[in-house]
Amino acid sequence: MTKIEPLGAVRERVLATLRQEIIAGRLRPGDRLVERELAERFGVSRVPVREAIRALVAEGFVLFETPRRTVVRRLTPTDVKELFELREALEVYAAGLASARAGEKDLAELAELLDQAAAATAVGDAETITDINTRFHDRILAMAGNSLLISVMEPVDGRLRWLTRQNEEWPQLLTEHRELYEAIASGDPNRARAHALAHVRANYRSTVRHLFGDGELP
Repeated sequence: MTKIEPLGAVRERVLATLRQEIIAGRLRPGDRLVERELAERFGVSRVPVREAIRALVAEGFVLFETPRRTVVRRLTPTDVKELFELREALEVYAAGLASARAGEKDLAELAELLDQAAAATAVGDAETITDINTRFHDRILAMAGNSLLISVMEPVDGRLRWLTRQNEEWPQLLTEHRELYEAIASGDPNRARAHALAHVRANYRSTVRHLFGDGELP
């Protein structure tokens, strides 16, 4: 007997796939999302596809150019600035808390992620680097031990991953993460916050340069 996949599960599967394709750059800004084509591709009805697209609109990944035309959103300098302002406020605070509260197991997990990032950087595996870097920052948030902080980050987590993917200065990013790790491991919250601030701002400059060229900082 064939098991029927619940509609909600189908929606989540389509949503997760499309979201990851946008983050990874397989769906690029300006690309159209056509319900009929996507339904055929996933082998599902148009209803879960339509719901997934609406969720992507709510998450800020796509927009309705017209009632019949849905495209992957083009990030503006203001979009990037606002996301990084939020990231700066939350991640700098989280780094300070993590430095004060991290245990040996926490630090060992961060160190392991850095080793994985180094291996991916060595071969230029952009999608793996993005995934590991996201897990690195997620781990720091978890180490901070503040559930409200995590809940505030969740609605914009996908867009922040999308932005991280735009920064292709991978060796520099790895160096900054290693420095941030050392600062957190030192147990000095002030040092951790300072390194987190420097990292976010450097990442902001690199992202803007990649997306818009030099001289476009809003």
